[in-house]
Amino acid sequence: MPETNGGRRFSDVRGEAAGVKGGLDLCIRLRKIPGMRSKFFLGLAGLPLLTSISFAEWPQFRGPGGDGISEARNLPITWSAGKNVKWKSAIPGRAWSSPVILKNQIWMTSASENGSQLSVVCVDRETGKIVHNEKIFDVEAPQFAHRFNTYGSPTPVIEAGRLYVSWGSPGVACIDAGTAKVIWARRDFVCNHYRGAGSSVCIFGNLLIHHFDGSDHQFVVALDKQTGKTVWRTERSVDYKDAGPDGKPEREGDWRKAFSTPRVFKIDGKPILISQGSKAAYAYDPLTGKEIWRVEDTKTYSASTTPVFGNGLIYLCSGNGHGEVVAIRPGGQGILNESNIVWKVSRNVPTRPSLLLVEELLFMIDDGGIATCMEAKTGKEIWRERIGGNFSASPLYAEGRVYFFNEEGKATVINAAREFKIVSENQLGDGFMASAAVDGKALYLRSRTELFRIENE
Repeated sequence: MPETNGGRRFSDVRGEAAGVKGGLDLCIRLRKIPGMRSKFFLGLAGLPLLTSISFAEWPQFRGPGGDGISEARNLPITWSAGKNVKWKSAIPGRAWSSPVILKNQIWMTSASENGSQLSVVCVDRETGKIVHNEKIFDVEAPQFAHRFNTYGSPTPVIEAGRLYVSWGSPGVACIDAGTAKVIWARRDFVCNHYRGAGSSVCIFGNLLIHHFDGSDHQFVVALDKQTGKTVWRTERSVDYKDAGPDGKPEREGDWRKAFSTPRVFKIDGKPILISQGSKAAYAYDPLTGKEIWRVEDTKTYSASTTPVFGNGLIYLCSGNGHGEVVAIRPGGQGILNESNIVWKVSRNVPTRPSLLLVEELLFMIDDGGIATCMEAKTGKEIWRERIGGNFSASPLYAEGRVYFFNEEGKATVINAAREFKIVSENQLGDGFMASAAVDGKALYLRSRTELFRIENE
């Protein structure tokens, strides 16, 4: 297996990672060009302009931009067991990873209930039939995973010919999308996830970027996606302030774990990796792993949502404990102070579903089913309404509507507007822990046990 080497950087991939020779920048937030649905333009300051990039249909957690925004038209707004379900397929194992889609393939990770076997599942997009159900790793002594979690919760990333999968410390791998065979694998990352892994991977140029925020070790790593070798590794720098009289972390390091997924945003003309750990959010140079700045919040812990960016601000949920939605004006060096915090909101803050930014409106739904719409620039509440149910899946936006999916199998569709209005409520399956995927005119919904293709008849 490829070697790791403490906190040292292994190679300089500045030129290669900046372009698309190694693949698409699937973790970068791109500005959409009006009138273009599947192609985007990206110019990185001082780097080559990437002219026309065709994305996979739904290549990663929360879609092409990693933000839950879909350019699809004519998606269904009503469905049930007997209406607008083109097919459903039972998915083996127990896992909450979200589906990713490229051409005729839908991929998910899975796991045995006890975590001793980790696998990938590929479903034919047209028929719903399982094409591949391949065991990737055996795990002799699985870590503990809370019953609310699974051993297969991180979402993979797909690009032409390759699938990148992670189960956290038990294994990270690159899979041949044609044969489901392993191209490379890493099983040497030491990290006690304490409640089970949750952070998904993302791609930036030739780098596969991954969080490892456990109770014992906390770091971010970038791998060469062609070989799996470590390019850089950066340890978290925050003082967790959790040491007991004996010098050991309280609660066995429980306050140090986190489950967020990294994203790269173009900020002031440069790509910046925004990465949430426990008790802090960080900005790194994605090419080198060098920390640029961080915002600390030591009263919270275990951040799990994915940040979004727009209007010149970074929006994130700070985590469990006394969690807040925070709008950060990026810029500066070192530990940022309150002057970089534009606003904070502490009411009905989600710890699991990520935020949804639709231009100048910020939508969110908390774990207990309270939905809120705010002005993104000011944090001013526009409306707050009870949707009902419990939520883990992140919301989705398409064609002027917001889709919420709860753990009891109900999907609520509302207008993405200043006035709260429910468009429809739909019941299906045994509950949604995974977030939705979109391709063409269809929704792909993974319930606890099945995958559904939802499309207007």
